[in-house]
Amino acid sequence: MRDVRTQLFDAAERVLVRAGVGALTSRAVTAEAGCAKGVLHKHFADFDEFLVELVLDRTTRVRARDVTLRAAAGTGTVAGNLADALTELFTSVAVALVALIIARDELRARLWRASQQSRAGFPPVSYPKGITLLAEATAMLAGYLGAERDLGRIAPGADVEMVALTLIGSGHLLFAGRDGTPPDDDEVLKMVNSAIAAARPAG
Repeated sequence: MRDVRTQLFDAAERVLVRAGVGALTSRAVTAEAGCAKGVLHKHFADFDEFLVELVLDRTTRVRARDVTLRAAAGTGTVAGNLADALTELFTSVAVALVALIIARDELRARLWRASQQSRAGFPPVSYPKGITLLAEATAMLAGYLGAERDLGRIAPGADVEMVALTLIGSGHLLFAGRDGTPPDDDEVLKMVNSAIAAARPAG
């Protein structure tokens, strides 16, 4: 198989989105990818290691989005930029991955250990242990809000980390409770405007 990791990761995502956390097994992943079950165990020590690498791979995409979002500081509207970022983040795949992390204790523990190693020397991020995807997303939004605060589009005394946590928590609830149908743009924008209302500069 060419680029085995990518094919297995993509297959796992399809199983997650289509059938949910309970259906995600090594056999289901390899069947979806069209390969023998032994292929997965040839590249990963066990299924939990595979899941850790899956989540970390998708978390890397959030870090890549961080650069783009910070570059948007000072352009458009703060609410619009945040709404776009949250919509991109909370695809059905991201929501499914969060559900997977919450459901598997061993996965959560391994992700927490991995996150502590990868963030050595960087500021800590606040989110339940092991939910690295949301921790990175929180850090991304906090960084963007900090940049907007420096530009005067967010109030000088605003606690950007708390605002970011509010946005991530509210965004997850908004997208996760839709039975596969995402909220429309107006709903997302309304939620964002509510979450950042207290952080807007006076006047």
